[in-house]
Amino acid sequence: MLIKIAITGKGGVGKTTLSGTLARLLARDGYEVLAIDADPDMNLASSLGVEIPPKPLVDYKDLIQERAGTEGGAFIYNPKVDDIAGKYGVIGPDGVRMLVMGTVDKGGSGCMCPASAFLRALLRHLMLKEKSAVILDMEAGIEHLGRGTTRGMDLMIVVVEPGERSIETAERIKKLSSEIGIKRLSAVINKGGSGKVNHRLEELGIPILGEIPFDPKLMQADLEKRAPIDVGGEAVEAILKIKEKLMEIVEDIRKEQEESKK
Repeated sequence: MLIKIAITGKGGVGKTTLSGTLARLLARDGYEVLAIDADPDMNLASSLGVEIPPKPLVDYKDLIQERAGTEGGAFIYNPKVDDIAGKYGVIGPDGVRMLVMGTVDKGGSGCMCPASAFLRALLRHLMLKEKSAVILDMEAGIEHLGRGTTRGMDLMIVVVEPGERSIETAERIKKLSSEIGIKRLSAVINKGGSGKVNHRLEELGIPILGEIPFDPKLMQADLEKRAPIDVGGEAVEAILKIKEKLMEIVEDIRKEQEESKK
């Protein structure tokens, strides 16, 4: 099966740390993993342990125009993308393949331009092996939901930290994700202090996958320019437990996919 997971939340809550570590853990479990950096800050490479990240896809303007553009400013809604991961990605530690999407800088939500159509098609039509996972490290906030980039994801994980603004972002993400057909939304609480946050997420009806404690080892990994999983610590151990709980959701998705084929 192919499982597609988008990781989102307010800026600075730890999306990239979770994305990179989950990708490495799933690869160690035998998954063919494609990790996609869709955050304008483009820090996923350091979280994965990739020293030289690939060039952002949006910089291949000739490729996008060839695949998704037509004369007169129109665009092809479903461009050919099945060869993109192999040609334009790089292989990192544990065999994780990485792509960088880059940003589509167009005013207004719902951008309908060749680059945006190209990136959406990439997520819809990825062709990987039987046991595969796509981890999408999203940009902060909710703009990607307005553009529909995450449409077709099997699960969206919103990373929340103690604080009202983070909870408000989670609430908006829940509303918008349901509007674009994402059926499963879960939360990961980062930086400890889950008491009140836990209660608020329960009120919103967002199930909690787990909690990542504040861990100085993450700062150590950042200073040493190493992936958190290569440094270890309490945070990485917590993400391992989150991955195990995530596998229960993956099993539910697998059963649904099998039922739909009957």
